[in-house]
Amino acid sequence: VTPPAALLLQQPRNQAVWEGVRAIVAAVSVATLIVHMWRTGRRMKANIEGRLADSARRAGRAAFWGILGFTVLMITREGMETALLMNTLLFQMSNGQLLAGAVAGTIAAAAVAWLWSRYGHRVNLARFFQVTAVFLFVFVVQLLVYGFHELTEANIGIPNSETLHWATEPYGPDGMYGQYLTYLLVLLPIGWLVFSSVFSRRSPSGSGP
Repeated sequence: VTPPAALLLQQPRNQAVWEGVRAIVAAVSVATLIVHMWRTGRRMKANIEGRLADSARRAGRAAFWGILGFTVLMITREGMETALLMNTLLFQMSNGQLLAGAVAGTIAAAAVAWLWSRYGHRVNLARFFQVTAVFLFVFVVQLLVYGFHELTEANIGIPNSETLHWATEPYGPDGMYGQYLTYLLVLLPIGWLVFSSVFSRRSPSGSGP
């Protein structure tokens, strides 16, 4: 029996419409995560530590099920988002490349999880979430451009669809400007990290009399 989620992710007849809709849905999903991270990143560490301390004091069945439910919810949300993005990539590359990328990503995620559990207490969470938000912002821009490009290709009633389709071609994943956006996925977060680190070092001296 095919699961409902798998039926939703199957390739339809009008592939361009499906790809465009999925890209835009993924962009909206990631954008909500960016807003949440940017708003709560500064005080997230204090909130986590405070809630863990409260849970430790009230260590009981309710606290256990609360933490378990939150963990399951977050894993499910990220898993569905990953499945949506992976299925979108399936139309752009071969199965071998996708499998290699998935395996490499899983290994890298496991390594990051181990490093985080070992050295996570040393990380500046506010800066970490800011840098991650900057990375995801560029990724959202890519998804929106790609989604709009595919919808214009499908010619579903958007005025001047053909003209807009060719106008957005250079901004797609294989276009010249699209490649620049890919470089920004690395360069912009690094630049933000360097800028915020330098600014945070100078701000205490600048705040004195």
